[in-house]
Amino acid sequence: MNPWDGPRLVCPYCYSAFPERRIRFRCLGRPGPSGEICPTAEDRALRNHLGRRERLPPVFEANGRRPRAVCPACSGTTDRKVCAVCHARMPVNFGRMRGRTIALVGARDAGKTVFMTVLIHELRNRVGDRFDASVGGSDDHTRHRFGPDYESPLYEEGRLLQGTRRAAGAARAPLLFRFTGRRRGLAGPRPRHTLLSFFDTAGEDLSDEESVEANLRYLNNADGVIVLLDPLQMDGARRAAAAGTRLPVPEGPENQPVHMLERVTDLLMRREGRPNRLIGVPIAVCLTKLDALRAEMDEGSPLHRPQPGAPFFDESDSQDVHAQIQQLLHRWDGPGIDHHVRNHYRNARYFGVSALGGAPTGDNRVRGGVRPYRVADPFLWLLSEFGVVRSGSAPRPPP
Repeated sequence: MNPWDGPRLVCPYCYSAFPERRIRFRCLGRPGPSGEICPTAEDRALRNHLGRRERLPPVFEANGRRPRAVCPACSGTTDRKVCAVCHARMPVNFGRMRGRTIALVGARDAGKTVFMTVLIHELRNRVGDRFDASVGGSDDHTRHRFGPDYESPLYEEGRLLQGTRRAAGAARAPLLFRFTGRRRGLAGPRPRHTLLSFFDTAGEDLSDEESVEANLRYLNNADGVIVLLDPLQMDGARRAAAAGTRLPVPEGPENQPVHMLERVTDLLMRREGRPNRLIGVPIAVCLTKLDALRAEMDEGSPLHRPQPGAPFFDESDSQDVHAQIQQLLHRWDGPGIDHHVRNHYRNARYFGVSALGGAPTGDNRVRGGVRPYRVADPFLWLLSEFGVVRSGSAPRPPP
């Protein structure tokens, strides 16, 4: 890359990488100095990449390192920057605010949509208060979608969210949030912004290598990966599940947890381009639906502890959980997953979570409200790896 083009950036919408200089501008559609107005038209790039059918003024090339540009058609000045590939409007201070792409992947019925909804709700409420941070939508698309499409059905109506539809032929836009904390500076406390992009993939998008490549392009530019595995697809865990647990239909070989993980690993290995080195991107491997398997854990298990509440990521507690999940993986599904993770990843951590806190009813209703357990742990671990939040170890009470 030519150093004169500026730093390499990753679009938080389509996950394409390009130099800062290649950022484009969209005309404002207002009268220019001569009174001429640029016509609107459907933007094919927006439609193809994000499924948005909007009539908008034209996009044109200019030096994206500058704050403004002059439209070559109407001579009007605009500060509306857009992605060079998908033409989505860039968030405020894009390129000057550190962006973090969190790849959230998992097989069908692993609970990705519910996990993401509960995670963001927790970040905006309990976790935000714990870290003295604010979390909010970073664009109008996210602000308008998250409440009515995700949060309200689950938290207000007690209705389980439908699984994500496969992306092929139906482009979807990610949800963008801004995590803002404070850091000390010479002139006093200063805000520290981190742009977070979440894309919820359909389980079918991971059913074969071709669909992984077509629909998970964002893995190539992910700063961290959260992989959700459904333990109720593991023979040992199915036998140990609490009475009355609604078990998912057994998957075929292509959707077994270890095979889904292997396909993600294949793509990340190609991204790294160095077959003789461990994959460097941090990966959080999470077992979901642990509420159905609490009886399988000893009384002293770290998964019986209350989730940490200190204003830092509790590294000691996380290591305890990691060791416990490692044991459960061997008990429920043999050594395959653990051996795969240890032999392919340089920085991996195991987590156990429950997004709902209990099993839904047969008609997909949430009984007793949403009672999440440790849902934020994998995300906070990644933020601690990025240096966005502090890590430490809280003192343990005597046994």
